[in-house]
Amino acid sequence: MTLEEKVAQLGSRWVGNDMGDSAQEDGYDPEEQHNVAPMQDVFAAGGSVPLEAAARHGLGHLTRVYGSVPLSPAEGAAELVRQQRVVMAGRLGIPALVHEECLTGFTAFGATVYPAALAWGATFDPDLIERMSAAIGRDMAALGVHQGLSPVLDVVRDYRWGRVEETIGEDPYLVSMVGSAYVRGLQSAGVIATLKHFAGYSASRGARNHGPVPMGRRELIDLILPPFETAVRIGGAGSVMNSYSDVDGVPAGADPWLLTEVLRDEWDFTGTVVSDYWAIPFLATMHGIAGGNADAGAQALAAGIDVELPDTIGYGAELVAKVRRGEVPEELVDRAARRLLTQKARLGLLDPGWTPEDSVLAAPVTDLNAPANQALAAELAERSIVLLDAGSALPITRPLRIAAIGPCADDARTFLGCYAFPNHVLPRYPQLGLGLDIPTALDGLRAEFGAGEITYARGCEVSGDDRGGFAEAVEAARGADLAVAFVGDLAGLFGKGTSGEGCDAEDLRLPGVQPELLAELLATGTPLVVVVVSGRPYALGDLDGRVAGLVQAFMPGQAGGHAIAGVLSGRIQPTGKLPVQIPRHPGGQPGTYLQPILGATHSGVSNLDPTPLYPFGFGGSYTTFAVDELRLSAESVPTDGEFAVTVRVRNTGERDGAEVVQLYLADPVAQVTRPVRQLSGFHRVELAAGAGADVTFRVHTDRTAFAGRDLRRVVEPGDLRVLVGTSAGDLPCAATVRLTGPVRPAGADRRLVTPVEVRPLES
Repeated sequence: MTLEEKVAQLGSRWVGNDMGDSAQEDGYDPEEQHNVAPMQDVFAAGGSVPLEAAARHGLGHLTRVYGSVPLSPAEGAAELVRQQRVVMAGRLGIPALVHEECLTGFTAFGATVYPAALAWGATFDPDLIERMSAAIGRDMAALGVHQGLSPVLDVVRDYRWGRVEETIGEDPYLVSMVGSAYVRGLQSAGVIATLKHFAGYSASRGARNHGPVPMGRRELIDLILPPFETAVRIGGAGSVMNSYSDVDGVPAGADPWLLTEVLRDEWDFTGTVVSDYWAIPFLATMHGIAGGNADAGAQALAAGIDVELPDTIGYGAELVAKVRRGEVPEELVDRAARRLLTQKARLGLLDPGWTPEDSVLAAPVTDLNAPANQALAAELAERSIVLLDAGSALPITRPLRIAAIGPCADDARTFLGCYAFPNHVLPRYPQLGLGLDIPTALDGLRAEFGAGEITYARGCEVSGDDRGGFAEAVEAARGADLAVAFVGDLAGLFGKGTSGEGCDAEDLRLPGVQPELLAELLATGTPLVVVVVSGRPYALGDLDGRVAGLVQAFMPGQAGGHAIAGVLSGRIQPTGKLPVQIPRHPGGQPGTYLQPILGATHSGVSNLDPTPLYPFGFGGSYTTFAVDELRLSAESVPTDGEFAVTVRVRNTGERDGAEVVQLYLADPVAQVTRPVRQLSGFHRVELAAGAGADVTFRVHTDRTAFAGRDLRRVVEPGDLRVLVGTSAGDLPCAATVRLTGPVRPAGADRRLVTPVEVRPLES
């Protein structure tokens, strides 16, 4: 290969990045922008080369053929074939690798919209998430897509960050298990999973998108990196995407420690590192560590970014010139090109006789919202909904006059994440609606309870200060036996929503005038059930003890309307658990549960109380469970040993249900401050009424490892507290295990998973 041909493999082309010329013909207002990537309009306005010119020497990736404009599967397949034929017209005829977004499902017109990633975390069910991602992967593979830009493995550190909805939760072990399951499922269908955003993105100062990350390396090692390491070592992820942010002044896209020393040398990652969209030119324009696009490209290549997305800016002709002048070693180009070409070979793209037509053979007959997908989306939605408080009204088991109120009651968009196609792309095409038949919460209530029993008043919008609908909402509540208020978020991008990328929150109050609407509804005296449909946890302390029921739904996807109604009626037994805490107050950070003593304790040193309204891992049920009879296999083990923790869980109520048994470890005395408690194992156990099971966690001492004062991960001798229960705030089983022997280094070969065994009790 010539130098030009090798460098060409490191680039990409986004043919759909034209800010929707066709949409403008349909009445789209370009002033509204509706960017789907940061500063998309700026890069599009700067002009872009035709695909024929961009692929003159070949091309590494084609960007979002299906995910940029609304195309049917057949139309998208035809466009993909056209673009691939252009790419393959060069001397070597090497096809491009095709990537798409797939966070809440395949981001394509008419494709199934699954719950947002935060709802995956709420299921505490990795096997279910693996089934979902396998279904997503099958749809993508059938349409000639090779790589999906998911999952997001950022661990939540500040609930105000707009992209909380895209995360799996605030605990690294939960994120590790669910994220790795997603990777396995997607890659089982032959689609490469892309871990993002590597690393530290979620801990930006003030929760501002792209903000600098004031984080030390210890916090990065202990809390941020474990999900990525697990997804690489256990999940076998094929690709990683860099974070936009800088950590302690070093942008991730130019950090060889992160992208090479840790990722490849320590974890043995052998896949490709792709840049987040325009992250390479951002090294110059947003970070100020490069003198221009060519310098940015040289730094990113040296650090370990193999492929530039979504268009070629830093890895183009100027990079070729730098190599020819001896300013960039050609070995770096060879290294990156070899990685991508190896991936293409493994996908079969270099096989003799491969054609783009064959790669999309199934496309004309593919239903992207097939019945099996719909059933899976419904199962996920049902398992993700969290009952916070059954109160006096739930479940609703007798006929009532119900007033459905609030901005999330009759707007299906509020169920969908910011990367769902209807919220991501279709705002440019308002005439197309959602592209899917998605029942609203109001539709769900009418189907569940009968249309004649339901009245509706919107009350207000998700955002803004218009109180004009308050009077109608109050009147509806007064005329009902029960009011159900649906409040929360509407996802969007870059300020076009209250949740989503670039939609960060100043505080954790419900957006707009929704708190005032709830206050007026409470004042009517009609029992009020509140359903929060949101992409982040909001502070609900003002509702505590005042409502007749409280439910949390983290953007439950296209099946959310019927799932919520089923939980309200009791037809569906709620089993969801909180992947993030529900704050009591809108301020008072830190809000996540992984804090040392001074961050987690309310004492005289500060007037701010960090105690949550509902703790991490919490979730109610219409039955009851007991967790007790803790047994240890040993009370003392060496620092390189293993012990078993067994508890008995019983369904003590009158209905079948499921409980998530959770194991936490606490290190009371260590060489650095440690979290008061940290999730180290969990398992979802389904039990019939009156049934029980023994749940055994097999804990290797590797699971106690942490970054010591020299930043090397160690296992220390000393007492270890073992805590088991149903949330971080409900741990009735406790014991102490003593670790004996020397301080032991814990390297990259350490155990990352706590195996769990469940043995049903004989009836």
